[in-house]
Amino acid sequence: MSTSFEEMWAALLPVGRDEPTGGYHRFAWTPPELECRAWFLDEARRRDLDVEHDANGNMIAWWLPGDGTRGDAVLTGSHLDSVPGGGAFDGPLGIVSAFAAVDLLRERGAETTRPIGIAAFAEEEGARFGVACLGSRLLSGAIDPARARGLTDADGRTFAEVLHNAGFDPEAIGPDDDLLGRIGCLVELHVEQGRALEEPVGVASAIVPHGRWRFDFAGEGNHAGTTGLPDRRDPMLPFAAMVIAAREAAERNGTVATVGKVRVVPGGVNAIASSVTGWLDARGPEDDAVRRTVAEVDEAARVAARPHRVSVDLAEESYSEIVDFDHALRDRIGATLGGVPVLPTGAGHDAGVLSARLPAAMLFVRNPTGVSHAPAEYAELPDCLAGVEALAAVLDDLACG
Repeated sequence: MSTSFEEMWAALLPVGRDEPTGGYHRFAWTPPELECRAWFLDEARRRDLDVEHDANGNMIAWWLPGDGTRGDAVLTGSHLDSVPGGGAFDGPLGIVSAFAAVDLLRERGAETTRPIGIAAFAEEEGARFGVACLGSRLLSGAIDPARARGLTDADGRTFAEVLHNAGFDPEAIGPDDDLLGRIGCLVELHVEQGRALEEPVGVASAIVPHGRWRFDFAGEGNHAGTTGLPDRRDPMLPFAAMVIAAREAAERNGTVATVGKVRVVPGGVNAIASSVTGWLDARGPEDDAVRRTVAEVDEAARVAARPHRVSVDLAEESYSEIVDFDHALRDRIGATLGGVPVLPTGAGHDAGVLSARLPAAMLFVRNPTGVSHAPAEYAELPDCLAGVEALAAVLDDLACG
């Protein structure tokens, strides 16, 4: 098992890595992510697994029972794309572990009575098109296909255009009830993205509410040296107030709020900006608290914009209500693993999106740094192997019993 896991991990490790920082840039359907997809296909073929591509860009490698049964499948896996400058483990750990778990079951002579699928979901991070878990949202019907087709990346390329160039039909995207109807449950393994897990492996109880909002501040571009302060309509000032307001609103409401992406037009050192766009990420233990946080930030931004004669527009790009994972599946997994810790998470996942359509659960592997979405994201090899053992035990119980 160790050799198989380590070889796969070593093959993926350099793909899309920025050597000076150690961070990863594997955006959906860019060359690094396409290389990861090719790696996935190679690993599936090495194991004689049937590979299925859905219309939304998701891939599934199937280990089918001897009788060829395709229904009531147990799905596992995760995603291959990354946030800008992200860590190595977020996403790929779940896919490498799934292949390694299948290897382990086969080495032990296990035979499936239900299909086991290893999924690589598309655009989970939303780093390219702005909507997290886009592949699973389309698959489950959680986003309008017309809206998805019109999403654009930083270069102005639409999701429809990128899909077409990758060999997909953009008009075919959307819910796939046939595929979902063949899946009995989903178990996604993922590196824990904080420092809450003190043992090698844990089980997720829930995903807290979370979403993304876009604030557009429109002012007037002008010369930085010749425009007097009273004559300025500088959108950067209310934007700055919005960033501070996000922190203050989060503290009041017991949530977290982050502005981690900003776009300034025209972006010149010696030019007053004509527009500023900032993205707010807000998460918290309850839907009301998250909504209240965003409303307070919005109000603070508008108050700050008025004296500068700047307009403010707010758009919700995505939102996920609290996800309470299937209790029966969660408890069964916990019993199979002998009572491992159960903990919630503030990170979104494809399992959370798909839980609206089928029983879903998650396994976590310990993260000793507590860092995620950054190069310091890490998991020790013994913990990774413990995760493989745990996933193999779960798949054995669910699909080979």
